[in-house]
Amino acid sequence: MKFQYIVYFLLVVVCLSSCVPLKRITYLQENEQQQDSLLPVRKAQEAYRLQINDLLSVRVKALDDELASIFNPIGESNPNASSEESLYYEGFKVDPRGNIRVPLLGEMPVLGLTLNEVRKAIEERLLKDYFKKEANLFVTVKLVGIRYTINGEIRRPGSNIIYRDQATIMEAIGNSGDIPVTGDKTDVIIIRQYPLGQKVHHIDLTTIDAMNSPFYFIQPNDQIIVNPLPQKTLGTGTTGLQSFTTILSVVTALTTTILLFIRL
Repeated sequence: MKFQYIVYFLLVVVCLSSCVPLKRITYLQENEQQQDSLLPVRKAQEAYRLQINDLLSVRVKALDDELASIFNPIGESNPNASSEESLYYEGFKVDPRGNIRVPLLGEMPVLGLTLNEVRKAIEERLLKDYFKKEANLFVTVKLVGIRYTINGEIRRPGSNIIYRDQATIMEAIGNSGDIPVTGDKTDVIIIRQYPLGQKVHHIDLTTIDAMNSPFYFIQPNDQIIVNPLPQKTLGTGTTGLQSFTTILSVVTALTTTILLFIRL
């Protein structure tokens, strides 16, 4: 009889410990329930500063279309490439020395500069050496999407790209199929690249305060890691029913084995 009580007690403990609480799987929870939240407008993010391996799109427009076309190659590297591949072939990649190579202008240092600073530098060089002020020169410099890598407890791990000027970590996760129930949303890791190396940051996506985190918006070359919850290691299920079914099967098999030995 005592053995049965012990088995029942262990069954309840394991079931409770293996279930994933609702608070650990719900995104951006508010402190007060059933009340609309008015979040203050965040201060404008500091302009992104270019890093090694960033890919830029540079476009030049002017009254002299023939001269401007020199700076705007279209499909010359690989005419059979798709639209996304063409961005790779036609873009300007920041090399390990922090430079990009622009037609006629040669190598230009861009490491640590903002997109606006790069645009102004290119405009100044072009107006100085190739165009007159009357040419109505118009230069645009953009990042070729925000490239990031997400691994761990995610439905579609791997490298992805979002073709926008800004993207949040929620968009990155949604673009990768969302975090399953067994993923730890309370401690998502972001490995971010800086001029002097990489830093590891953490963000809790289960609280509404995550939207005020400086890491809520992802940056190019971010690595996002989602670790599994301890419940996945236990292998007993993520819901009460799954846990109960698994543990009941184990207990039934154990009890049957013990009874067989007793009868022998």
